[in-house]
Amino acid sequence: MSDLKVNGIVAEYNPFHNGHLYQLQDGKKRSEADYTIVVMSGNFMQRGTPAIINKFRRTEMALKSGADLVLELPALYSVSSAEFFAMGGVSILDKLGVVSHLCFGSESGDIDTLSRLADILAEESEEFTNTLKQGLRQGLSYPSARTAALTKLYPELMNCRDVLALSNNILGIEYLKALKRRNSSITPITTRRTSSNYGDRLMGNHQSSALALRHAIYDECDILSLTSQMPDSAFEILEKTLNSTGAIRLNDFSRILHYKLLTEADKGFTEYLDVSADLSDRIINHLDKFTDFKDFCDLLKSKDMTYTRISRSLMHILLDIRAEDMDSARNNDYISYARVLGFRKDAEPLLSAIKKNASIPLVTKLADAEKILDEAAYQTLKKELRINSVYESTAALKSKQAMVNEYRSPLVIV
Repeated sequence: MSDLKVNGIVAEYNPFHNGHLYQLQDGKKRSEADYTIVVMSGNFMQRGTPAIINKFRRTEMALKSGADLVLELPALYSVSSAEFFAMGGVSILDKLGVVSHLCFGSESGDIDTLSRLADILAEESEEFTNTLKQGLRQGLSYPSARTAALTKLYPELMNCRDVLALSNNILGIEYLKALKRRNSSITPITTRRTSSNYGDRLMGNHQSSALALRHAIYDECDILSLTSQMPDSAFEILEKTLNSTGAIRLNDFSRILHYKLLTEADKGFTEYLDVSADLSDRIINHLDKFTDFKDFCDLLKSKDMTYTRISRSLMHILLDIRAEDMDSARNNDYISYARVLGFRKDAEPLLSAIKKNASIPLVTKLADAEKILDEAAYQTLKKELRINSVYESTAALKSKQAMVNEYRSPLVIV
């Protein structure tokens, strides 16, 4: 283990805003960190949506706002449930061998309560599992069934129902579970959200959610109205990128999704991650009503399956993310390499410490990947590159510009 103090953050930065800046600063101060590493989702997000601008520009936002190193969270984890999103990010940070702290945002800001809930959920007792399944059979969504099972078996947690209902708390609990299951030495700390919640769609005065910013951009707001919501450097990058390529939207992927659904309908979709037999049947039965990606999600959603779950499942089909991919990841301890997207020039000591202490290869040049990765890891990286090509080709067709070639895309260095 390195003598450095290093804070880790798992994030999407879609786009980077003042709340993210506060978390970076708060985490660095409370951990007394020498450096901050961010594991950031690539071009596709947890809700089953594309990033509003690509990963290289979001990396630049993070580095100019205080991050020292940005690594890519592969799509297998970035477009996944809270549990696997967290496990993917935590596994990368843990295997670097230098991370001393993990800072995550939460609505509660109460690490003790979140840790207590994480301990119970990490145990997965047979009684809890059976009670959870009972709730699911009754038609409850997974979050509602989990809350009902917890409060039934642990009445003292009745006052925690609100904690379990909020997105960042849920994700924070998953980070804590992942640390516990890995028996990690990383110390967790949480930054309390001081303004808008994760799901708030309306703009506030200073710290709006990323969702609110995206909706404002998609609604073609006056771009200058976002200046109060973001650090100056992040706003400049966003403005320049939007003027060049425009905002990438879910419906930009409608035609390619429709084509894939049409060509594979005969065999069904249950081989894809998160696609149940019931959902596969509904996709096939409603395929003649497909108009676009978003409307199809609305058409397929039900009492026991949310819009987000549908969108994520359809994105798995589009990106060719299969259930066997996650099974393989579980069996091989999740992460087999760490890909660098960018770093600060003064972070060389951090990179040296990682190369000395990490239990996984650090990929800085794609051209070298085949030499430094084993065959399984290399094939995983190649699949990730194909997934990112789906994003970049769609963005290129939309903007009528040349497609970004990752092999020719230099690391972001500031």
